[in-house]
Amino acid sequence: QVQLVESGGGLVQAGGSLRLSCAASGRTFADNGMGWFRQPPGKEREFVATINSLGSSTYYADAVKARFTISRDNAKNTVYLQMNSLKPEETAVYYCAAHAGYGTSRIAAAYGYWGPGTQVTVSS
Repeated sequence: QVQLVESGGGLVQAGGSLRLSCAASGRTFADNGMGWFRQPPGKEREFVATINSLGSSTYYADAVKARFTISRDNAKNTVYLQMNSLKPEETAVYYCAAHAGYGTSRIAAAYGYWGPGTQVTVSS
């Protein structure tokens, strides 16, 4: 079992930045590939970024490339999402997720563990 709790969400103006954190507990964090997803109001959950267990491989949704950075600190059992140049359409609940494998995945169904989410609101 892996328990995940996100933090760092809030209200930010368009063009601003936020850093999300996801603290993990339970089974060995360093064994899990991790991902960030988001769900805008009235829309389906969508992939944002993923990182492998060692932090050596990352992938991003095209919409966030060059603006968002996913990273992890296995000593602190924490994964981060640095979000820059935020846009109003990126208002969403952001979720952290862990899957049982070591690699990356863009597919929500591959993730067996999810946090409760943190709200990010970007004002225009």
